[in-house]
Amino acid sequence: MTDYDTYGTSTHTASELVHLVTGHLDVVFTERESDYRGVYHLAQGAYGRIEIQPNSIPGDDSQDDLYTPEHPEVQVLLLTNTPVPEPTLHTRLGAIQGLAHLSRTSR
Repeated sequence: MTDYDTYGTSTHTASELVHLVTGHLDVVFTERESDYRGVYHLAQGAYGRIEIQPNSIPGDDSQDDLYTPEHPEVQVLLLTNTPVPEPTLHTRLGAIQGLAHLSRTSR
């Protein structure tokens, strides 16, 4: 079973969140660009896959869309994808001021 968690912040920019998460988890992010998602940051390692991206993503009609429309107030998202439950990951992310856990899905 894989866990998918979504965190969000309106306190930090994507770059600031990359710096904070790097310090809390000792991971290395690489910047990526996608036509669908825009610029995002990706880290893969012991905790699984971690992505940081803006909530606002490029839309087809030259208008930005929200990646999580149910959370329009959130400016930056942190997405995790872990093959097994990772309580240490969630504890460490929970220690970052201004970062809130928004949802979890298990498949």
